[in-house]
Amino acid sequence: MKYIWMILLMAGATLPAAAQGLVLPAQSGFDVYKPGIARGTLDSLVYPSATVGNPRKAMVYLPPGYDVAKKYPVLYLLHGIGGDEKEWLNGGVPHLILDNLYAAGKIKPMIVVMPNGRAMPDDRATGNIMAPEKVQAFALFEQDLLRDLIPFVEKNYPVDTNRESRAIAGLSMGGGQSLNFGLGNPDKFAWVGAFSAAPNTRQLAELLPNVQATQNTLKLLFISCGVSDRLLNISSRSHQYLSSKQVPHIYFTEKGGHDFAVWKNGLYMFAQMIFKPVDPAVFPEYQKIAVQPE
Repeated sequence: MKYIWMILLMAGATLPAAAQGLVLPAQSGFDVYKPGIARGTLDSLVYPSATVGNPRKAMVYLPPGYDVAKKYPVLYLLHGIGGDEKEWLNGGVPHLILDNLYAAGKIKPMIVVMPNGRAMPDDRATGNIMAPEKVQAFALFEQDLLRDLIPFVEKNYPVDTNRESRAIAGLSMGGGQSLNFGLGNPDKFAWVGAFSAAPNTRQLAELLPNVQATQNTLKLLFISCGVSDRLLNISSRSHQYLSSKQVPHIYFTEKGGHDFAVWKNGLYMFAQMIFKPVDPAVFPEYQKIAVQPE
Protein backbone atom coordinates (compact mmCIF):
# COMPACT_ATOMS: atom_id res chain seq x y z
CA MET A 1 0.00 0.00 0.00
CA LYS A 2 1.15 3.51 -0.69
CA TYR A 3 -0.13 6.93 0.25
CA ILE A 4 -2.31 8.45 -2.41
CA TRP A 5 -0.53 11.76 -1.90
CA MET A 6 2.77 10.16 -2.91
CA ILE A 7 1.22 8.87 -6.12
CA LEU A 8 -0.17 12.30 -6.88
CA LEU A 9 3.16 13.99 -6.32
CA MET A 10 5.01 11.44 -8.44
CA ALA A 11 2.50 11.97 -11.23
CA GLY A 12 2.85 15.73 -11.01
CA ALA A 13 -0.80 16.10 -10.12
CA THR A 14 -2.20 18.76 -7.81
CA LEU A 15 -4.55 18.22 -4.92
CA PRO A 16 -8.06 19.62 -5.26
CA ALA A 17 -8.67 23.15 -4.03
CA ALA A 18 -10.62 21.93 -1.00
CA ALA A 19 -7.55 20.01 0.13
CA GLN A 20 -5.02 22.85 0.03
CA GLY A 21 -5.01 23.00 3.81
CA LEU A 22 -3.82 19.41 4.16
CA VAL A 23 -0.80 18.67 6.32
CA LEU A 24 0.94 15.80 4.59
CA PRO A 25 2.62 12.93 6.48
CA ALA A 26 6.29 13.24 7.35
CA GLN A 27 8.95 12.45 4.80
CA SER A 28 12.40 11.01 5.42
CA GLY A 29 14.63 13.26 7.53
CA PHE A 30 11.89 14.98 9.50
CA ASP A 31 13.23 13.58 12.78
CA VAL A 32 17.00 13.87 12.33
CA TYR A 33 19.47 16.44 13.58
CA LYS A 34 20.03 19.21 11.04
CA PRO A 35 23.00 21.52 11.50
CA GLY A 36 22.76 25.25 11.08
CA ILE A 37 19.22 25.80 12.34
CA ALA A 38 17.92 27.55 15.44
CA ARG A 39 17.18 25.14 18.27
CA GLY A 40 14.78 24.98 21.14
CA THR A 41 15.93 24.05 24.62
CA LEU A 42 15.05 21.14 26.87
CA ASP A 43 14.75 21.47 30.61
CA SER A 44 13.15 19.66 33.52
CA LEU A 45 10.81 21.06 36.12
CA VAL A 46 9.59 19.91 39.50
CA TYR A 47 6.13 20.95 40.60
CA PRO A 48 4.27 20.44 43.90
CA SER A 49 1.38 18.02 43.56
CA ALA A 50 -1.37 18.25 46.15
CA THR A 51 -3.13 15.47 44.24
CA VAL A 52 -0.32 12.96 44.74
CA GLY A 53 1.16 14.42 47.90
CA ASN A 54 4.75 14.92 46.77
CA PRO A 55 6.74 16.86 44.15
CA ARG A 56 6.57 15.50 40.60
CA LYS A 57 8.75 15.87 37.49
CA ALA A 58 8.11 16.92 33.91
CA MET A 59 10.23 17.75 30.88
CA VAL A 60 9.79 21.04 29.05
CA TYR A 61 10.67 22.06 25.50
CA LEU A 62 11.04 25.81 24.90
CA PRO A 63 10.96 26.95 21.26
CA PRO A 64 13.85 28.57 19.37
CA GLY A 65 14.06 32.26 20.23
CA TYR A 66 12.18 31.74 23.48
CA ASP A 67 11.46 35.13 25.03
CA VAL A 68 9.99 35.61 28.50
CA ALA A 69 8.47 38.88 27.27
CA LYS A 70 6.18 36.95 24.91
CA LYS A 71 3.18 34.75 25.59
CA TYR A 72 3.09 31.18 24.29
CA PRO A 73 0.47 28.47 23.87
CA VAL A 74 1.19 25.13 25.51
CA LEU A 75 1.02 21.55 24.28
CA TYR A 76 0.85 18.88 27.00
CA LEU A 77 2.39 15.76 25.44
CA LEU A 78 1.67 12.47 27.20
CA HIS A 79 3.49 9.11 27.20
CA GLY A 80 2.36 5.48 27.21
CA ILE A 81 1.78 2.92 29.95
CA GLY A 82 5.40 1.75 30.00
CA GLY A 83 6.96 5.19 29.93
CA ASP A 84 7.49 8.31 31.98
CA GLU A 85 8.26 11.99 31.40
CA LYS A 86 11.28 11.02 29.28
CA GLU A 87 9.63 8.45 27.01
CA TRP A 88 8.97 10.91 24.19
CA LEU A 89 12.55 12.16 24.36
CA ASN A 90 14.03 8.68 24.39
CA GLY A 91 11.90 7.20 21.64
CA GLY A 92 10.34 10.06 19.72
CA VAL A 93 12.91 12.92 19.60
CA PRO A 94 10.19 15.59 19.71
CA HIS A 95 12.82 18.32 20.09
CA LEU A 96 14.34 17.42 16.72
CA ILE A 97 10.94 17.15 15.04
CA LEU A 98 9.90 20.54 16.38
CA ASP A 99 13.25 22.20 15.66
CA ASN A 100 12.99 21.10 12.03
CA LEU A 101 9.40 22.29 11.75
CA TYR A 102 10.34 25.69 13.17
CA ALA A 103 13.20 25.96 10.68
CA ALA A 104 10.73 25.24 7.87
CA GLY A 105 8.30 27.85 9.19
CA LYS A 106 5.53 25.28 9.62
CA ILE A 107 4.50 25.65 13.26
CA LYS A 108 3.56 28.32 15.74
CA PRO A 109 5.98 28.91 18.62
CA MET A 110 4.78 26.89 21.59
CA ILE A 111 5.95 25.43 24.88
CA VAL A 112 5.70 21.64 25.11
CA VAL A 113 5.33 20.02 28.54
CA MET A 114 5.97 16.28 28.86
CA PRO A 115 4.78 15.11 32.29
CA ASN A 116 4.72 11.77 34.04
CA GLY A 117 1.14 10.60 33.52
CA ARG A 118 1.30 8.02 36.31
CA ALA A 119 0.02 10.05 39.26
CA MET A 120 1.25 8.11 42.29
CA PRO A 121 4.03 8.60 44.87
CA ASP A 122 6.32 6.08 43.17
CA ASP A 123 5.63 6.96 39.52
CA ARG A 124 8.47 4.96 38.00
CA ALA A 125 7.72 2.63 35.11
CA THR A 126 9.01 -0.41 36.99
CA GLY A 127 7.60 -3.74 38.12
CA ASN A 128 4.19 -4.74 36.82
CA ILE A 129 3.18 -1.70 34.77
CA MET A 130 -0.29 -3.22 34.36
CA ALA A 131 -0.94 -3.43 38.11
CA PRO A 132 -4.39 -2.01 38.98
CA GLU A 133 -3.00 0.79 41.13
CA LYS A 134 -0.68 1.89 38.34
CA VAL A 135 -3.45 1.85 35.76
CA GLN A 136 -5.64 3.85 38.15
CA ALA A 137 -2.82 6.36 38.55
CA PHE A 138 -3.17 7.24 34.86
CA ALA A 139 -6.80 8.19 35.50
CA LEU A 140 -5.88 10.17 38.62
CA PHE A 141 -3.44 12.19 36.54
CA GLU A 142 -6.41 14.18 35.24
CA GLN A 143 -6.66 15.88 38.63
CA ASP A 144 -2.90 16.30 38.95
CA LEU A 145 -2.80 17.88 35.49
CA LEU A 146 -5.69 20.27 36.03
CA ARG A 147 -5.09 21.22 39.66
CA ASP A 148 -1.31 21.07 39.98
CA LEU A 149 0.70 20.97 36.76
CA ILE A 150 -1.19 23.44 34.59
CA PRO A 151 -1.38 26.09 37.36
CA PHE A 152 2.36 25.62 37.98
CA VAL A 153 3.21 26.06 34.30
CA GLU A 154 0.99 29.11 33.99
CA LYS A 155 2.59 30.67 37.05
CA ASN A 156 6.20 30.01 36.08
CA TYR A 157 6.23 30.35 32.29
CA PRO A 158 5.03 33.12 29.97
CA VAL A 159 1.97 31.37 28.61
CA ASP A 160 -1.50 32.35 27.48
CA THR A 161 -4.04 30.89 29.88
CA ASN A 162 -7.14 30.66 27.70
CA ARG A 163 -8.43 27.33 26.40
CA GLU A 164 -7.59 28.25 22.82
CA SER A 165 -3.92 28.34 23.85
CA ARG A 166 -3.91 24.91 25.45
CA ALA A 167 -3.54 21.57 23.60
CA ILE A 168 -3.20 17.98 24.78
CA ALA A 169 -1.97 14.94 22.88
CA GLY A 170 -0.40 11.60 23.63
CA LEU A 171 0.53 8.12 22.52
CA SER A 172 -1.21 4.87 23.49
CA MET A 173 -2.22 5.22 27.18
CA GLY A 174 -1.46 8.92 26.81
CA GLY A 175 -3.68 9.03 23.74
CA GLY A 176 -6.54 7.67 25.81
CA GLN A 177 -5.77 10.21 28.52
CA SER A 178 -5.78 13.00 25.93
CA LEU A 179 -9.23 12.04 24.69
CA ASN A 180 -10.55 11.56 28.21
CA PHE A 181 -9.10 14.75 29.65
CA GLY A 182 -9.34 16.92 26.56
CA LEU A 183 -12.90 16.07 25.59
CA GLY A 184 -13.92 15.79 29.22
CA ASN A 185 -12.72 19.32 29.99
CA PRO A 186 -13.72 21.50 27.03
CA ASP A 187 -13.20 24.58 29.17
CA LYS A 188 -9.50 23.69 29.44
CA PHE A 189 -8.49 22.35 26.01
CA ALA A 190 -9.41 23.41 22.48
CA TRP A 191 -6.96 21.09 20.68
CA VAL A 192 -6.90 17.33 21.26
CA GLY A 193 -4.72 14.67 19.64
CA ALA A 194 -4.64 10.90 20.18
CA PHE A 195 -2.01 8.68 18.56
CA SER A 196 -2.88 4.96 18.83
CA ALA A 197 -5.22 5.50 21.77
CA ALA A 198 -5.28 2.61 24.26
CA PRO A 199 -8.27 0.83 25.86
CA ASN A 200 -8.31 3.36 28.70
CA THR A 201 -10.20 5.60 26.25
CA ARG A 202 -13.68 6.16 27.59
CA GLN A 203 -16.73 5.78 25.39
CA LEU A 204 -17.24 9.02 23.48
CA ALA A 205 -20.95 8.92 24.18
CA GLU A 206 -19.96 9.43 27.81
CA LEU A 207 -17.30 12.05 27.08
CA LEU A 208 -19.51 14.10 24.77
CA PRO A 209 -22.92 14.44 26.43
CA ASN A 210 -23.50 17.70 24.55
CA VAL A 211 -22.44 17.16 20.95
CA GLN A 212 -23.52 20.63 19.88
CA ALA A 213 -21.32 22.25 22.52
CA THR A 214 -18.38 20.16 21.34
CA GLN A 215 -18.94 21.21 17.75
CA ASN A 216 -18.95 24.86 18.82
CA THR A 217 -15.92 24.84 21.13
CA LEU A 218 -13.43 22.23 19.93
CA LYS A 219 -10.90 23.66 17.49
CA LEU A 220 -9.33 20.36 16.45
CA LEU A 221 -9.70 16.68 17.27
CA PHE A 222 -6.98 14.58 15.63
CA ILE A 223 -6.99 10.77 15.85
CA SER A 224 -4.31 8.64 14.20
CA CYS A 225 -3.29 4.99 14.32
CA GLY A 226 -1.26 2.42 12.43
CA VAL A 227 -3.24 -0.04 10.31
CA SER A 228 -1.30 -2.97 11.80
CA ASP A 229 -1.93 -1.84 15.38
CA ARG A 230 -3.81 -4.39 17.46
CA LEU A 231 -5.57 -1.43 19.12
CA LEU A 232 -6.85 0.08 15.87
CA ASN A 233 -10.41 -0.75 16.92
CA ILE A 234 -10.19 1.85 19.72
CA SER A 235 -9.45 4.67 17.28
CA SER A 236 -11.92 3.32 14.74
CA ARG A 237 -14.65 3.16 17.39
CA SER A 238 -14.08 6.80 18.29
CA HIS A 239 -14.08 7.82 14.63
CA GLN A 240 -17.33 6.00 13.94
CA TYR A 241 -19.08 7.64 16.88
CA LEU A 242 -17.84 11.10 15.95
CA SER A 243 -18.95 10.59 12.36
CA SER A 244 -22.40 9.42 13.45
CA LYS A 245 -22.81 12.61 15.49
CA GLN A 246 -21.29 14.83 12.78
CA VAL A 247 -18.52 16.07 15.06
CA PRO A 248 -15.72 17.50 12.88
CA HIS A 249 -12.47 15.60 13.38
CA ILE A 250 -9.46 14.19 11.56
CA TYR A 251 -9.09 10.42 11.40
CA PHE A 252 -5.79 9.33 9.87
CA THR A 253 -4.58 5.77 9.51
CA GLU A 254 -1.10 4.98 8.28
CA LYS A 255 1.30 2.13 7.69
CA GLY A 256 2.71 0.76 10.93
CA GLY A 257 1.88 -0.79 14.26
CA HIS A 258 1.93 0.32 17.87
CA ASP A 259 5.26 2.12 17.72
CA PHE A 260 7.09 5.40 17.54
CA ALA A 261 7.12 5.50 13.75
CA VAL A 262 3.39 6.18 13.94
CA TRP A 263 3.54 8.36 17.04
CA LYS A 264 6.29 10.61 15.69
CA ASN A 265 4.29 11.21 12.53
CA GLY A 266 1.25 11.97 14.68
CA LEU A 267 3.21 14.66 16.50
CA TYR A 268 4.65 15.96 13.22
CA MET A 269 1.18 16.43 11.74
CA PHE A 270 -0.64 17.58 14.88
CA ALA A 271 1.99 20.18 15.80
CA GLN A 272 1.51 21.88 12.43
CA MET A 273 -2.25 22.15 12.90
CA ILE A 274 -2.60 23.54 16.40
CA PHE A 275 -2.88 27.18 17.46
CA LYS A 276 -3.78 28.18 13.89
CA PRO A 277 -7.03 28.78 12.02
CA VAL A 278 -8.48 25.47 10.85
CA ASP A 279 -10.94 24.59 8.12
CA PRO A 280 -13.13 21.63 9.13
CA ALA A 281 -14.15 21.22 5.49
CA VAL A 282 -10.67 19.78 4.87
CA PHE A 283 -10.90 17.14 7.61
CA PRO A 284 -12.51 14.37 5.51
CA GLU A 285 -9.69 14.68 2.96
CA TYR A 286 -7.29 13.02 5.41
CA GLN A 287 -9.06 9.71 4.93
CA LYS A 288 -8.35 9.95 1.21
CA ILE A 289 -4.60 10.21 1.73
CA ALA A 290 -4.49 7.61 4.49
CA VAL A 291 -3.46 3.98 4.30
CA GLN A 292 -6.58 1.84 4.61
CA PRO A 293 -6.67 -1.36 6.70
CA GLU A 294 -6.64 -4.53 4.61
